[in-house]
Amino acid sequence: MNRRAARHLGLEVQAEINVTSLVDVAFTLLIIFMITAPIIQGGVEIEVPRAPSAPLQASEGIVITIDREGRLYLDDTPVTLDEFDAAVVQVIRRRDPETVYVKGDTNVSYGAVLRVIGKLKEAEIEAVSLIAEPEDPRRGG
Repeated sequence: MNRRAARHLGLEVQAEINVTSLVDVAFTLLIIFMITAPIIQGGVEIEVPRAPSAPLQASEGIVITIDREGRLYLDDTPVTLDEFDAAVVQVIRRRDPETVYVKGDTNVSYGAVLRVIGKLKEAEIEAVSLIAEPEDPRRGG
């Protein structure tokens, strides 16, 4: 039905936008983002020791994680100690990071962290840093 026919029948043309469906879509998207945001941040769940430290930008380098069972993760990808040598060299050639960060769980043995650092030194990677949680001065560390 065109405008003339609508006027002829006494119906008025309404130029309103029905925002109810827009609000429904907006709230649905908001809920989806609220649920997926923590998942996207992801990473390997470990308890990092507290020490004086500076904030780390995630895109600055490669992060190697050692969980409490001693499993290795190369940027969230699980690798064995045997696969680690080749995998880390391959990732470094591809990304050319400034620094390689080692993040170990509080309960992981000191020897496991040293083995990883030793493997990095064998691969001729000189810029290795350890990640720690910042100390809370109010709680005394």
